[in-house]
Amino acid sequence: MIIITNNENETVLEGEKLGKLLTPGAVVALHGGLGAGKTAFVRGLAVGLGVSESVSSPTFTIVNEYPGNIPLFHFDMYRLNTENELFDIGWDDYLERGGVCAVEWSEKVPSAFPPDAVMVKIEILGENKRSIDICAGGGHTV
Repeated sequence: MIIITNNENETVLEGEKLGKLLTPGAVVALHGGLGAGKTAFVRGLAVGLGVSESVSSPTFTIVNEYPGNIPLFHFDMYRLNTENELFDIGWDDYLERGGVCAVEWSEKVPSAFPPDAVMVKIEILGENKRSIDICAGGGHTV
């Protein structure tokens, strides 16, 4: 499903819509360049999952954890050099904790995701305009 948003609030809203559909154990792999809106989308995911805390980019911490109706584990792979570094921080454990794992810069760790991961590709179309392509595991449209 391809969605066009015209501002950051619309991008957040699309993330919220997806968050309301996710179940414990879901993995969301986000792909997009700097400033594409990945963190804004994850802020919406958090709202959809019932997270009340403010979500920020985990670029320097690699992962931020947020309690909610369904916990959110927000990863940022930007600073990782190898997939092994993801496993070193306990990726397998996070997958088993019953939350939703949202991973920014997912293209850096492509083989780490389960086959049913939701893929979200965000492209910049203009100053505030974005294209968001959401595919469920196996390339199925959400």
